[in-house]
Amino acid sequence: MANPLDPSESLHDNINGVQDDMPHLNVEPQPEDSAVTKAEKVERTLTADPDFSDDPRPSKRLKLESNGDGELATPSARQKGIAPVKAEYLIQVGQYNVRNNGQSTDSAVDDRDRPEGDQHRKRERNKGQNVGRRFGSSRDEIGLCASRATSPEFSPSSCRFGDKCKFEHDLRKYLKEGKREDLSTFGGKCPIWETKGRCDAGWKCRFAGSHSEEHTHADGRKELRLVEDYDRVKKSQGPDGSAGYQDVGVANVVSTEDKIALTKKIIKTPKADAYVVYLDKLSREQEKFSNQRRALPEEDSSDAEANEKAPREDNRASYVEPPFLPSEKRRIYFGPETPVLAPLTTQGNLPFRRLCVSLGAQMTYSEMAMSLPLMQGQKSEWALIKAHESELNPPTYKPSSPVIGYDNAKDLKFGTQICASKPFQALKAAEILTQLCPHLRVIDLNCGCPIDLVYRQGAGSALLDSPSKLDKILRGMGAVSGDIPITAKIRTGTKDGKPTSLKLVNRLVYGNQESNDIGPKGSCGVAAITLHGRSRQQRYTKSADWTYISDCAALIKRHQEEGDALADTVREGDARQNPAGSDDGKVYFIGNGDCYSHVDYNEHIANAGVDSVMIARGAIIKPWLFEEIESGQYLDKSATERLGYVDRFCRYGLENWGSDEMGIGLTRRFLLEWLSFAYRYVPIGILEHLPPSLQDRPPAWRGRNELETLLGSDNYKDWIKISEMYLGPVHKGFQFEPKHRSNSYEVETEG
Repeated sequence: MANPLDPSESLHDNINGVQDDMPHLNVEPQPEDSAVTKAEKVERTLTADPDFSDDPRPSKRLKLESNGDGELATPSARQKGIAPVKAEYLIQVGQYNVRNNGQSTDSAVDDRDRPEGDQHRKRERNKGQNVGRRFGSSRDEIGLCASRATSPEFSPSSCRFGDKCKFEHDLRKYLKEGKREDLSTFGGKCPIWETKGRCDAGWKCRFAGSHSEEHTHADGRKELRLVEDYDRVKKSQGPDGSAGYQDVGVANVVSTEDKIALTKKIIKTPKADAYVVYLDKLSREQEKFSNQRRALPEEDSSDAEANEKAPREDNRASYVEPPFLPSEKRRIYFGPETPVLAPLTTQGNLPFRRLCVSLGAQMTYSEMAMSLPLMQGQKSEWALIKAHESELNPPTYKPSSPVIGYDNAKDLKFGTQICASKPFQALKAAEILTQLCPHLRVIDLNCGCPIDLVYRQGAGSALLDSPSKLDKILRGMGAVSGDIPITAKIRTGTKDGKPTSLKLVNRLVYGNQESNDIGPKGSCGVAAITLHGRSRQQRYTKSADWTYISDCAALIKRHQEEGDALADTVREGDARQNPAGSDDGKVYFIGNGDCYSHVDYNEHIANAGVDSVMIARGAIIKPWLFEEIESGQYLDKSATERLGYVDRFCRYGLENWGSDEMGIGLTRRFLLEWLSFAYRYVPIGILEHLPPSLQDRPPAWRGRNELETLLGSDNYKDWIKISEMYLGPVHKGFQFEPKHRSNSYEVETEG
C-alpha cells in the first residue's frame, strides 16, 4: 500500500514492530479521504506507538457508588475530575445501566449474581480505537446516467457510452425503483435550490419533487422537467456569464484544469525553486561552520573563546545572501476579542466552521492539508482549502491601542494550515497556495501533529526536534508567500516532562547566532506563534500546561520590550524581515488547550499574557462558546436551541456535499462525528459548581426534558436517531462507529 503522505513510498517498513504487508488493514483508506485522514486510518490499524503505551487514557464515564440505602453518595464539595451534577439529575446506578457506546454495563450487579466461574473475572473495559471503522455505502439502488441527471425527460444529453453504459437511462424507472422517496424535512424544499436557484444533483436530489414538474405537451405527452429560479441562477453566475452556481458562497475553489496542471507539473514555482537552492547552500555553510567548531581543541574558557572567534569571522566573510527578500506582508491582528477556532481533523469541515463563525468565531483554519498531495493536485486535499463566504468577513477589531498599518476592512477570518517534512514541500505548497487561493488570511505551518505516520515522515511535531530545519522552512515560506503572512503552531515538545518550546520560540523570534553569522539575521519572519500546552507524547490527555505557555508569552513580551536595545548591534534584525502585524516586528502569541468557558478564556488572557486563545474541543462540544466569550456570561442553551444547531449543520452540509444520496450520507457521517463529541456537554443549569471543566467526567445523568436527555446520550444509536430527524432514515448500507471504543475525551486537533 502506498504511503498516504508520500505516494512515491510504500508502507512495507517495520512500523512499531508490525511487518506491514498491508493485507491485514481492517479499513482501507478511500479515494475521497484527505491525506491526514488516510494516515489516521493506517495508524489506527497498526499497533500503538510504544512511546504512548504507558500513557493513561481517561475513562469515558465515572460511576458513582451507592450507599447502603441504595441511594447515590453525592459529595457536597467539588471533586476533581467529576462533573458536579446536581443530585436531582443524577441517575441511581441500581436503576440504570450506565451507557457505554450502546453497550450496557450494570455496575449494581453483585458478584454473587454472576454465573458460576465468573465471580472473579474482571469486567473488560473497552479501550483503544475502532480500527475497522466503516461507514457503508450511500448510493442509489439503480445508478442514473450522468447524461440524464440534469436533463428533461425527452431531451437528455447524449451518453458517450451508448448502449454499453452500465447506468440507467430510463428516468421514470430510476425514480420509481432506483431512488428512495423524497425527504419531507426542511419543509420538503431543497436547501441547495433555495440558495442557488438550481440543484446540481438534479433528479438524484432527495428533494427533487420540490424543483421538478410534469409538463403536458400539446399532443398529450407528459414530460418530467427540472425547474430553475432564473433570478437566483443569474446572481450565482460568474462575471463572464458562466455558470458559477456549483460553488455559490464558497471561496478558494481550485478548478479541475488547475488540479490537472499541478498533476502534470505545468504550474511552476520559480520562487520556491530558487529559495530551495539557497537553503541547500546555506545548510552546507552551516555544516562547515559546525565542523570547524567541533575541531577546535579543548582549552580553558578564555582560549576557547578566542579560538572560536576566528572561524566565526571567516564565516561572516562567507555570508550567503538570499536570492530575494520577502514581500511586504498584509498586517494581521490578534486580540482578546478574536477567539480562534483551531484546525481540526474531520470536525473542522466547512459546514462546522460556518456554524462556529455564525456563533462568533473570529478566526478559522482549514483542516491540515499535506503539502505533497497539494503539489500533486489531489482533489481530496484541495477540498480542505475551500472557505465559506462568511469566513471572508473581517474579524472583530477593538484594540486598546490602534495597530500601526493594520486595515481591518482588508482582513478576513480564514487561514489554512499545511504540513511538510522537507523545505521544498512547504515552499512549493506555499507558493502554489498564493497563486491559486487569493482568500487566505495566513498560511500556518503545523509543527505539532502527533499522528505517528506524520511524525515518522519528519513532519508535524517532528519539526520540534529540528529547529534549524524549521527556521529555514518558515523563512522560505515567508519569502515565497507574497503578501500572505506565515504563522506556526507548535507543542511544548515531543516528550512528556521535557519541554523545548521556550528555546524554540526564542530562536524563532530572536534568531540564531549561527544563522546570523551565515544567513539572514533576526526573526524568521513568523507573524504569530500558537502553542498547544501539551507534548506530542501526551497527545490530548492530562491538562494543558498554561504555566509553561505563560513563560513563553513572557519571553515574547520581553522581546518586544528589548527591541530598541538590540538596535545597532549584531543581533539587530533586518527591518525587511519583520513579521506581519506591526512595523516594530511584533509577533503575536496564542495559547491553546482546555478552554471550555468564557471564564477560562478571560483567565488565560489576563494571567498567561497571550494575545488570544485557540479553542478546539471546547468548540466542538459547545459551539456557542464563542457567544459566551463575546457576552461574558454563561449561556444555558435549551435542548431546542441545541437541536437548532443540528438543523443548521445539516443545511450547511447539504449545501456543501450535495443533496443526493451520497451527499446526504456524507452529511450524516460528519454530523455523527460531531455528535460523538457534542453529547459530552452537561447543561450549565444542572451543574452544582461553575465553571465547568473540560477534563471533568460526568456520572450518569438525565436532562430537564426528554430531548435534553437524548442530546446527552452516549449511545451512538441515539445519535443516528437525531440525524434521522433531518436526513431521513439511514441508507440500508450505512453504519457508524465512534472513533474511540470507549469514546474517550480526545479529538485529533492539528497539533
